[in-house]
Amino acid sequence: MAINGKVALVTGAAQGIGRGIALRLAREGADLVLVDLDLAKLQAVADEVWEMGRRATHVVADVGDREQVFAAVAHAEAELGGLDIMVNNAGIAQVKPLAEVTAEEVERIYRVNVQGTLWGIQAAAASFKARGRKGKIINASSIAGHEGYALLGVYSSTKFAVRALTQAAAKELAADGITVNAYCPGVVGTDMWVEIDKRMAEVTGAAIGETYAKFVGGIALGRAETPDDVAAFVAFLAGPDSDYMTGQAPLIDGGLVFR
Repeated sequence: MAINGKVALVTGAAQGIGRGIALRLAREGADLVLVDLDLAKLQAVADEVWEMGRRATHVVADVGDREQVFAAVAHAEAELGGLDIMVNNAGIAQVKPLAEVTAEEVERIYRVNVQGTLWGIQAAAASFKARGRKGKIINASSIAGHEGYALLGVYSSTKFAVRALTQAAAKELAADGITVNAYCPGVVGTDMWVEIDKRMAEVTGAAIGETYAKFVGGIALGRAETPDDVAAFVAFLAGPDSDYMTGQAPLIDGGLVFR
């Protein structure tokens, strides 16, 4: 197990990709701090981690609130003895023409997707430096962080911003032995994509499921992505085989966007 005995904190861990990442890191030997807004779902994931023979604790927190993110890291230190891996996975989507986006909507999505990532970087880096540890910070970007999509324009801009934060943090923290990378999923069969498909249907008049099927039809490997596909790559970023990699945001999308 590549990260046996390490402590990993995963935001947005109650479901979807975050849950998949948490369970994969547990299989790789890590103890988990699970962060999300849904207490019942967090407890269920924590129970799954304990059943694997790893320790788990959970924190209900809003990643858009800097103090709550720092408190979650402090919880990791108090309950599990430290922090080695920070996965800033939490995020929300928005489907809307740019001409119709409101100031309140922009503030909300940037607060979660961009500020939430920044606070996670800050809190993890402070913890690593205080303990003299070479830590790993892993951020959630997207194929929409490499290419802007119609009706997903503001969401795309937040994921471009995550790539920028990843690159800047990698340069600033390298001297401390801290690596910072991102992962860029494509069309993952989660509740987020169910909601995206529904909203696309409302805006474009397409049938429910049509937008999802259209995107999946463009994937070279011929199927939709699963949380486990994403989690496998995050496990690589969390482990020692990626020690010489920093500031990168690779696509893990089955062959949908090519760069």
